[in-house]
Amino acid sequence: QAQLVESGGGSVQAGGSLRLSCAASGYTASSVYMAWFRQAPGKEREGVAAIRTGSISTDYTDSVKGRVTISQDTAKNEVYLQMNSLKPEDTAMYYCAAASAGRAYYTLLDSRRYIYWGQGTQVTVSS
Repeated sequence: QAQLVESGGGSVQAGGSLRLSCAASGYTASSVYMAWFRQAPGKEREGVAAIRTGSISTDYTDSVKGRVTISQDTAKNEVYLQMNSLKPEDTAMYYCAAASAGRAYYTLLDSRRYIYWGQGTQVTVSS
């Protein structure tokens, strides 16, 4: 059974750090692209960062560049999101997503590219 399980969310003060983890199992373990998305209340889901499995190729949304790093451990089938210098506007539910090689007409940060989704982990940043 394809499954993505996120962990690592929590509440921090502005300027703090969090490291999110996503464990992939089943079919998702062989996905070509992995990504993190976030959705704040009343807002659309936004692509935060993406990585091509087994490579150093990454993509980030402008608002997190320089503060956020996506990485992976292919041996563990895990993807991570290290978030530093957190801001209140980073507050959202964060989701892990996986995609195959298809749907290449969508960008890496477009949610329509991704087939598998986790249940999300909440990140709350207070000022």
